[in-house]
Amino acid sequence: MLRVSLVLLLVGRAMAQVPFLGACPNVQTMPSFELERYLGKWYEAERYFALFEFGGKCVTANYSQSENGSVKIVNGQISSLTGIASTIEGIGRPIGRSDDPKLSVTFPSLPLQFDAPYWILDTDYERFAVVWSCTNFGVFSVRNAWILTRDPKPPIPVLEKAYQTIDRNNVSRAYLIRTDQKNCPAAG
Repeated sequence: MLRVSLVLLLVGRAMAQVPFLGACPNVQTMPSFELERYLGKWYEAERYFALFEFGGKCVTANYSQSENGSVKIVNGQISSLTGIASTIEGIGRPIGRSDDPKLSVTFPSLPLQFDAPYWILDTDYERFAVVWSCTNFGVFSVRNAWILTRDPKPPIPVLEKAYQTIDRNNVSRAYLIRTDQKNCPAAG
């Protein structure tokens, strides 16, 4: 029974992100991360396919500091199929020092609890952020990447800055999908 549960967990994780043959690549996170400057609302500009975002548009992430030092995460989206808005709350915990851009994220409302890596590869805090997640499962890994922006319709130079970070880390751009941010409710 334990093996069946483990296999279901692995398949569920693999479906939620893009599976790759081989281990997670080495990526370089940014030095001297300032969490306070990162907090606030971000719009998803592009991402790797993720089952939990299937059909989602107007995707946002809002980060705020919790009293216990963790980060409260509220991800929101609207289903392009039904028009129904949904949110999910998560908790991000720093893995190392306070200036380390590596977090471990959990979503308590999900039926299967697991810690997902959330690494900020780069951000200027005011226009863009590139986030990476990768988990090894034996001979394969599951990966996800996000380009977040402070503007729902970022100018091309902002996206180009994010692409430079992706290219510098040898993360494939081939799997990036543009997030629909058109006809979204007014930003609040």
